[in-house]
Amino acid sequence: MAVNSSESTATSQPPSPGTGAKRVTNFLIALVAIVLSVFLFLGLQTETSSVSLDTQAEQSTPLEVALSNGKPTLMEFYANWCTSCQAMAKDLGELKEQYADSMNFVMLNVDNNKWLPEMTRYRVDGIPHFVYFGNNGDAIAQTIGEVPRPVMQANIDALVASVPLPYAQAGGQVSAFQSPVTPAKVSQDDPRSHGSQVKSN
Repeated sequence: MAVNSSESTATSQPPSPGTGAKRVTNFLIALVAIVLSVFLFLGLQTETSSVSLDTQAEQSTPLEVALSNGKPTLMEFYANWCTSCQAMAKDLGELKEQYADSMNFVMLNVDNNKWLPEMTRYRVDGIPHFVYFGNNGDAIAQTIGEVPRPVMQANIDALVASVPLPYAQAGGQVSAFQSPVTPAKVSQDDPRSHGSQVKSN
């Protein structure tokens, strides 16, 4: 019997001290990863909600009102998925508050087919796309892409003062956009075509 007890002692070995420590380490790593993921998720939600493009669009002036109320207007074509639009949202939100009394801000979502005539008229092929309108509702300039705040503010100041925009041709990084409808090609025989006025015989 003594032999049997010594054999059983030899075959059952205690767990090595490294196995328990390894399990604790893996558990702590998993716990830290979960906590960081939660904080990252909550942080992104907070940042997005503070400068929501949809909220700004809901608070913007309707297009038909803006073009007829005698104030200058900045019209922005945007989309929620547009990273350049999101990057400019905070600065534009602050500018909208600063100039709320002296001009109109209009936001048109390119994902809404309602705005197809405007997208075609102003040849929107990248966003953000800005169109500046004078007091009389006529378009006077356009800028495309992510524009630094000082450039945008200088253009807004000029628009409010009814002077030429200093950065009328400014442009920056854009999010590509393909309009769901493209204008039909104009035939050379169409009287509306510029080439039809000069014909060689």
